[in-house]
Amino acid sequence: MSTATITAADINKLRQTTGAGMMDCRKALVESDGDFEKAIDYLRKKGQKVAALRSDREAKEGVIIATTTADNKTGFIVTVACETDFVAKNADFVAFAQSIADAALKGNVKTLEELLASPLDGATVGDKINDQVARIGEKIQLARFERIDAEGVAAYIHGAYRMGVLVGLTKNTPSVLEAGRDMAMQIAAMNPVAVDPDSVSAEVVAREKDIVTEQIKNDPKMAGKPDEMIDKIAVGKLNAFFKENTLMAQPFVKDASKTVGDYLKGVDASAKVTQFKRVQLG
Repeated sequence: MSTATITAADINKLRQTTGAGMMDCRKALVESDGDFEKAIDYLRKKGQKVAALRSDREAKEGVIIATTTADNKTGFIVTVACETDFVAKNADFVAFAQSIADAALKGNVKTLEELLASPLDGATVGDKINDQVARIGEKIQLARFERIDAEGVAAYIHGAYRMGVLVGLTKNTPSVLEAGRDMAMQIAAMNPVAVDPDSVSAEVVAREKDIVTEQIKNDPKMAGKPDEMIDKIAVGKLNAFFKENTLMAQPFVKDASKTVGDYLKGVDASAKVTQFKRVQLG
């Protein structure tokens, strides 16, 4: 992609996502051949504090329903997207999204495609979505479907159906499920990248290490320093990243004097978080 094909809309999109200045965004896109994620990494490598691109930023408006089966062993997140906030806030549209989540529960569905084909009021979910398109006059779609199976699953809906969180747990007792809901609120607020450092994907580790290494190299005080020193500092920065961005190491939002891991141990020392899902509109 050449410089000439980078539009003002591209630059504005990067500005909205990262909060960086217009000229910085333009340069980042030029240096990254228009690749949006690479442009974000470019800005971060230059030491700018920008918002990382998250996979949960998929639908502009809509309704997110997070729910679990009656035995709390399976959880679902259903995202029904629309074009305007006006439609998303309509009680009938919220009820429609809930009916799709109910269909997922009833059919024990495992994929988005399976959910679209599931029965709903004498038709399929896909047919009912098309009916909504014809009736409302907006593009309506089943934008995302997530599922967690675990011994225990807690669900949380945040911000007027704009975010949904599921937390998978190794225990299914009332106290652990309640802790799971507290941790789901933590995940909604703090957006961790993984449960703990061991569960951070190799891709994320490599990406963050590359970014912090470049940040260190770009620091004038590090000019001429040996690679061994730079690597050691990079490891320290990575450890700080893990503390800030993995669930168990984060300060607990309800009591910052302890970590989330400490909080869960206080509830049940044998309980663990197996995984989580976080989906957000916007």
